[in-house]
Amino acid sequence: MEPFDLGAELERRGALQNGHFRLSSGRHSDRFIQKFRLLEDPRLVEPVARALADAARPFAPQVVVSAAVGGIVLGYEVARQLGTLAIFVEKEGGFPKLRRGFALAPATRVLVVEDVVTTGLSVREVIDVVRAQGADVVAAGVIVRRQPVEFGVPTLALLDLPFESYDAADCVQCARGEPLVEPGSRFT
Repeated sequence: MEPFDLGAELERRGALQNGHFRLSSGRHSDRFIQKFRLLEDPRLVEPVARALADAARPFAPQVVVSAAVGGIVLGYEVARQLGTLAIFVEKEGGFPKLRRGFALAPATRVLVVEDVVTTGLSVREVIDVVRAQGADVVAAGVIVRRQPVEFGVPTLALLDLPFESYDAADCVQCARGEPLVEPGSRFT
């Protein structure tokens, strides 16, 4: 692969979309990042994961934890690059938790990874689950950060791509009656 330019890849693959979207956070935006245009191609996931792994390496993570379903591919490849295990948090009865026999020993050094972050709710949920196990979150790694969010740990963003987003009550597109698309994983 030629030198890696994440912004150019997002454009080239049609991952940057315009319209009227309800994001996974519940907020509305006229721009959307279809992360699966990146995650569908192992030849692209590899350099993205390598960049996250390289940024996280100084924190010496022992396990990579991501959120199901979208984060599983990314978490696995980041863990492969780091030479660690990869596990994921998923919902059961509407609450995030470790399932499938996954567990974290106290004081395990954890890197939390996520694809696209707007409000950071999914990352915060994963961090809460990890901390409830007694493990230490040493950093959060994200592919794209849409808004400046912090998690109380170093945040490693490959690309800051600020897009406006709005509460539904303040959405200009809703006021104009424009059709709303709900591509986010929390709504499917």
